[in-house]
Amino acid sequence: MRVALHTRLRPGKEAEYEAAHREVPPELTAAIRAAGAREWTIWRSGLDLFHVIDCEDYDRLLAEVGRLEINTVWQARMGELLDVKHDYSAEGGDQTLPIVWQL
Repeated sequence: MRVALHTRLRPGKEAEYEAAHREVPPELTAAIRAAGAREWTIWRSGLDLFHVIDCEDYDRLLAEVGRLEINTVWQARMGELLDVKHDYSAEGGDQTLPIVWQL
């Protein structure tokens, strides 16, 4: 399944956000993959971030990664950079973007 998300950076945090993503902890990326993610891409347009996640089961991904300490630390770091953020709570599964058109 593919899931699309929208988050938004705080003004002035663009460079810090991009730098953080050059240093995503290997333990976190391994956990995301182990939870069923095949691919996760983030695009940035100004302050707007668009994520596309290709995974087996998005709810499972949220549940498995959401309970890990490494993710809690990462989300706290991202929380300092984002105005509109996504968390790994049960409600996070409802924050996906609806499909409007698909080829």
